[in-house]
Amino acid sequence: MKKILILLLLALALSACQSSTPPPPAATSPSPTGTLPPPEYFSTQVPDASDAARAYLQAWKNEDYEQMYALLTDESKSIFSEEDFVNHYQDIAVETALNSIDYEIQSVQVNPSEAQAEYHVILHSALVGDVQDDTVMNLVLEKGNWKIKWSDTLVHSALSGENYLKMTRYVNDRGLIYDRNGNLLAGPSEAYAFGLWPDQITEDQVEDVIVLTSRLTGIPVLNLERFLENFIYGLDTYVPMGEYTPAEVARSGSGIGNLQGTLLSEYTSRFYSDNGIAPHVIGYVASVQEENLENYRRKGFLKDEMVGQRGLEQWGEDYLLGKRGGALQVFNGENQPTQQLAEVPSEPAQDIYTTIDKDFQLLVQRAVDDYGFQGAVVVLERDSGRVLAMASTPEFDPNAFAPGNFNGNAELTELFNPSRPLFNRATEGQYPLGSVFKIVTMAAALESGLYTPETTYQCEYVFNELPDLPRYDWTYDHFLEDEKTQPSGLLTLPQGLIRSCNPFFWHIGLDLYNQGLTTAISDMAEGFGLGSPTGIQGVQEVAGNIPVPQSKVDAINLAIGQGDTQVTPLQVANFVAAIGNGGTLYRPQLVERIAPADGEPSMTFTPDPIGQLPVSAENLKVIQEAMTGVVASSQPRGTAFHVFNGLRIPLAGKTGTATSSGIEPHAWFAGYTFAENENRPDIAIAVVVENIGEGSDYAAPIFRRVVEDYFRGRPGKLYPWEENYYVPEVEQPEGEATPTPEGEATPESEG
Repeated sequence: MKKILILLLLALALSACQSSTPPPPAATSPSPTGTLPPPEYFSTQVPDASDAARAYLQAWKNEDYEQMYALLTDESKSIFSEEDFVNHYQDIAVETALNSIDYEIQSVQVNPSEAQAEYHVILHSALVGDVQDDTVMNLVLEKGNWKIKWSDTLVHSALSGENYLKMTRYVNDRGLIYDRNGNLLAGPSEAYAFGLWPDQITEDQVEDVIVLTSRLTGIPVLNLERFLENFIYGLDTYVPMGEYTPAEVARSGSGIGNLQGTLLSEYTSRFYSDNGIAPHVIGYVASVQEENLENYRRKGFLKDEMVGQRGLEQWGEDYLLGKRGGALQVFNGENQPTQQLAEVPSEPAQDIYTTIDKDFQLLVQRAVDDYGFQGAVVVLERDSGRVLAMASTPEFDPNAFAPGNFNGNAELTELFNPSRPLFNRATEGQYPLGSVFKIVTMAAALESGLYTPETTYQCEYVFNELPDLPRYDWTYDHFLEDEKTQPSGLLTLPQGLIRSCNPFFWHIGLDLYNQGLTTAISDMAEGFGLGSPTGIQGVQEVAGNIPVPQSKVDAINLAIGQGDTQVTPLQVANFVAAIGNGGTLYRPQLVERIAPADGEPSMTFTPDPIGQLPVSAENLKVIQEAMTGVVASSQPRGTAFHVFNGLRIPLAGKTGTATSSGIEPHAWFAGYTFAENENRPDIAIAVVVENIGEGSDYAAPIFRRVVEDYFRGRPGKLYPWEENYYVPEVEQPEGEATPTPEGEATPESEG
């Protein structure tokens, strides 16, 4: 029986092996093409959980919170809206002063539908440095993709339950800003906003109001009388008169705030002396605008902190704030600290000592701003590059931005008028240079080898070397006005600069162009530092523009600083200083030193030569002598000799009258002193007054006053438009020639 069973089993096995009918295939979906799907169709593709973890962490690193939200599980999304999720992560970034994060995935454990990624995360904080942590991310396989199950422990492992992060910020008092002699220009102080309601001033108190207001503000009595009587007296308009320290108010006399129609309102803030010493240089602080608040908070700032705006307040913010610190802690749901994650102490703020001379700067500001001009004055120490004064007019009062200043609203309104008081015309204003540019053209002519100091030219009323485009000298314009000014006649090259003969310099520009030296003047201008920033730090500046002539007309325009030529007053003062010091271009500098209140300086001024004028010593001497001839009384044909008659301070300079888009041209004067005074280093000055008239009528008198203020500490000669010092005539001149005192030669202005 056993054998029979074995034989039957063998027979069945042999029959199965030899069968010609295959088993039925497994059920599959039909292929659209009628062919079998590729092999990978039959394998189940499960995404890599580590890829999802990495995508989430990378999105966090990129601050792509929307992408992070898209990677969450549906359950997590039901807890948080996308907006709430984004706001939550932004709040964490602000609270921790987060600069960035880094991460490293250490391991990923996967079950069929769940995974867990362990990773190391580093929070780089602006306040407490690196906060490191090892934490875990839970993932769920959802609809064929790995999704992140959200928890605050994804940020830090200590944030379980209701725990949250809180930063205590260690912030220093803002550093101070001084002038070169240690006089305070910006710092915290109690202050008084002072102003007038003219309609409330009683008749019996008008005189007292005027006298006390003059004492406090420094405005001349006559100016105040005219202001009240002729302009706004009787109007119900509040007029801000500035901000002053308690000591200044006390010195003005008792009772000023008690007089009818006067206001003294006390407040405490960062205070700017004298309603702004060099406000375009110093800058100001203001509250952070709402749209920038998050960015500042992430840098470690407090919510209500004032921050630097423009000038040294902005440039030197890192010095003035010191190094901020903080303590990052974990708090529980009862708002109690449970763990400190990191703490870094703050480091002291530093003070900035500027190169500005406070008393001199105030005099320079008064030299231009008291008369309603628009323009700029730059004064450099000729042999070092120090900026001793920089004035842009109209000015602004940086105290206007102080919270609590009663004058603030009225003063801020004034900042947005068409004259743009916040605009720094000294470094950002771009102007055609007019005849001051002839210095550059003269240098190019001499260096070309085609001209010598003995080269002559017949300077007539009309320039006819471009037959289809005759041009006229400035002497012709004056002849039309008074029929007395004659052509300059035969001139040597230095005399051409002294007389500012336009035809001579048009001839040079055209001649160099025709001789194939098309870039000679442009190259010389660039060698003088024009067409590129000076490199000054602390204030914004622009490059200007020096064109390369593309035609004969371009060539003659460039030769007298017109056409597309654009320069800044700072650039002009800088190259004029180089002419005066023997050819060295220095980087203009505004910072004398930076130091903590009781420590060693972290920065100290040193002269910074940035180049040499591309002019030989021999030719430079010719230019210096010609510039001296422009102002010297021994050269009565100089275009500005009458302005400087009797000054007795050795100087050299050049007038300029630059045609602009305005009705009147810009008035220029630039030059330097060579007094060799042991106590007062020589200076270089550039003055520009916008749309006012000729350089000899307006810019040159301002230049003279700046020289008087610097060497003598006070003005010495009235302006033609002054009734008394800082008291303008009621009718200001509108382009007429400067009146000449008895005994002086009749002046001749130039074009």
